Amino acid sequence: MTRMLQRLLGPVTLASLALTAWLGLWVTPPDRVQGDLARLVYVHPALAWVALYLSFGTATIASVLYLWPRTRSVTADRVAVSAMEVSLVFILLTLATGSIWGRPTWGVWWAWDARLTSTAILGVFALAYLALRRANDDPTQRARRGAVFAILTAINVPIIHFSVLWWKTLHQGASVLTSTGQLNVHGSMLWTMLIGFVGFTLLFFWLLRERYRLEVKRDRLVASTVDEALAQRRREGV
Repeated sequence: MTRMLQRLLGPVTLASLALTAWLGLWVTPPDRVQGDLARLVYVHPALAWVALYLSFGTATIASVLYLWPRTRSVTADRVAVSAMEVSLVFILLTLATGSIWGRPTWGVWWAWDARLTSTAILGVFALAYLALRRANDDPTQRARRGAVFAILTAINVPIIHFSVLWWKTLHQGASVLTSTGQLNVHGSMLWTMLIGFVGFTLLFFWLLRERYRLEVKRDRLVASTVDEALAQRRREGV
């Protein structure tokens, strides 16, 4: 069953994203106020969901599991670094699509808005996490320091989430639900957005799986290289 689900993950992900593109570009109507520009709502919030909550959250939880002695394992460390790398990709996509939306709406590609700035800082943190792991060759110290750093930087995620409430920002508030729980999006636009969320969520899991496999291969390659170097030293000593 697990193997079947893994085989279906890629095709289902591709189908979901293709359906989102078809519905978003050709089926759903333009917005009364923003026109065709509102079609970015089928992509941008889903990218932000994966970048800030799903992937960064996965990296944080995996880091906590690694630091906890009872759940410490190399698997948790591999999941953490894989999710963090995927998170960085989605953070960049979130900022890019937000800039595309902001140029005709705000008149600028970038503004030092509270949500934009805090999201960019989170991207810098993700990049620093990956750099920190490359700065240490010891697997145990690398995993421990990376886990601590990931947990500390996760404090920025709730700041991003509540930034539109805590400060007066250019960025709009909740796109789907109001503060009272009412829907802002209806009809075919709502279904297209939901399918987009599903598609990008599946894309995250597919990328996480593939990145985890690369991490396993890298560890095996490093281990085989070390074993070969030790064998070469032994032969030289003989």
